[in-house]
Amino acid sequence: MAVVFTSTIKIDNCGEWYIELSDITDEESIKSEICSNLDEYETKIEAMGAEYGGHIDEVRWLKDDNVPPHVMDMLRVEMAKRRADVEEKLGEKITPVSEFDAKDLAKK
Repeated sequence: MAVVFTSTIKIDNCGEWYIELSDITDEESIKSEICSNLDEYETKIEAMGAEYGGHIDEVRWLKDDNVPPHVMDMLRVEMAKRRADVEEKLGEKITPVSEFDAKDLAKK
């Protein structure tokens, strides 16, 4: 069975972004967490992944239609920086990033 999570970027009633993290591995028992920042997201995805021995096959990123482009840009840049930090600590690349290198994107 593939371990699949979704991470949906949303905007609350006050205009603040958050991420709804959902474990959709078992469609009959979907578990969701709300993450108000990337530190919280990192902690919760690690905890949810621990239920599968730390192995997550796929994270599907989604966004609601009302999420403004500047929020997406900010999240992409911050995620790229965090990815570069992890790769530096590991001494190797982690899951490929489309056509971009995470370190180059983090510099933007």
